[in-house]
Amino acid sequence: MTDISSLQAVQEISGDTAGEELRASIENYRPLVLRKLVPDWPLVRAAGQGEAAVQRLLAPLDTGMPVDTMVAKLGTRKRFFYSDDMRGFNYTIEKLPLRAVLNRIAATAADADMPALYAGAAPVERHAPEFAAAHRLPLDTPGAVPRLWVGSASQVSTHYDLSENIAVVGAGRRRFLLFPPEATPDLYVGPLNFTPAGQPVSMVDPLHPDPDRYPRFATAMEKALIAELEPGDAIYIPTLWWHHVEALSPFNVLVNYWYNDPVRGGAFITFIHALQTLRDLPAPQRAAWAGWFDHFVFADDADRAADHLPPHARGIQGAASPQRDEAIRSFVLRALSQP
Repeated sequence: MTDISSLQAVQEISGDTAGEELRASIENYRPLVLRKLVPDWPLVRAAGQGEAAVQRLLAPLDTGMPVDTMVAKLGTRKRFFYSDDMRGFNYTIEKLPLRAVLNRIAATAADADMPALYAGAAPVERHAPEFAAAHRLPLDTPGAVPRLWVGSASQVSTHYDLSENIAVVGAGRRRFLLFPPEATPDLYVGPLNFTPAGQPVSMVDPLHPDPDRYPRFATAMEKALIAELEPGDAIYIPTLWWHHVEALSPFNVLVNYWYNDPVRGGAFITFIHALQTLRDLPAPQRAAWAGWFDHFVFADDADRAADHLPPHARGIQGAASPQRDEAIRSFVLRALSQP
């Protein structure tokens, strides 16, 4: 089993400077732990009284709408992942209302051998609309919809998010193992279009790595950061930062906020299309296209690449705006629809 005791901790802050420190972390593209960000949330106070108090708080809020609930099969180390033959997954999905999820966890929490389960990413406006008013996040997260994650002890495989993420522990303890984007080559990324829960995952179990099968993972661990959170604590995870998440307690509740969503599909769709159109070109052509991308997209002055044109002629090369975005979308759709 991996020795995590020597890993570098994620930077931590606490107190009234959370917003200022968060802005700095966003600018520096680094994760940040915000200790005791929401100590007065009713959920956090209930967690201090025990699992039953949390159940009493959440159950009456349930609208009865079913939420996808992942139930791991036996022998999975409570890690949600692929099946051994990678033709499926090591869990099943049941559609259960929040109250039923809470009851299932309460009935099995005392048995450490029971399969892990969790209901994840459940928008509170749909499943517990009264939750939001009493649980406000004291941070600026434009457009974010609070989502509930309720489950037993479990592991979520190493993955990334396409949006910025603020995750708040409401009940139980969570451990986050984070890897920067530059660790991607050493994480042995799985299929891009057949994934356990949305985003691609690392094939390596970071708690029980196989050095013969994944020898470069040791290099990724040299870059890893770790954070363990208690109720009321929060963590900021930048987009594209890989993170493995352990729910350590028999009963766990997390509230997360994804925000700054990518525009209409985002860069990941661009990346996938590049696999088709660019990756297999001859090396000189790939280098030529790399020059185009550097000049028009990645260079620090890429937003000025069309400054030699009059503003009305810049078209899809112009400054970001709703009109420009719609023009790009129309251009791409027309191109993809041609035989």
